[in-house]
Amino acid sequence: MHRRYRPLPPRRLFFAHLLKGAGAGALLLGFGLGIGIVGYRYVVGLSWLDALLNAAMLLGGEGPVAPTPTAAGKIFASLYALFGGLIFVTVAGLLLAPVVHRFLHRFHLEVQDETAPPP
Repeated sequence: MHRRYRPLPPRRLFFAHLLKGAGAGALLLGFGLGIGIVGYRYVVGLSWLDALLNAAMLLGGEGPVAPTPTAAGKIFASLYALFGGLIFVTVAGLLLAPVVHRFLHRFHLEVQDETAPPP
């Protein structure tokens, strides 16, 4: 039988979900940063350090630091900026999902307690 109302999960499970989301977010950021570093290094022609700086700034929402002189570099930078925006939103969702889920679950339990008939 399916129970419609379940109690709030313990805090250790909540923190496990937070840690899992943070780990997935870190992997996704690392993957995105790697793409940016390699692209800025080989398409734009920046040094490794400048490529890291540009990729990190774009993923953080600040924008590129070094100028992009070539047409191929400008196309890469444009596509990477769009990709970075998607990564930013996805990581924010991964980090906030357990918090919002717990809040909504708690809110649902409070509403249920107020509207439930006494046993």
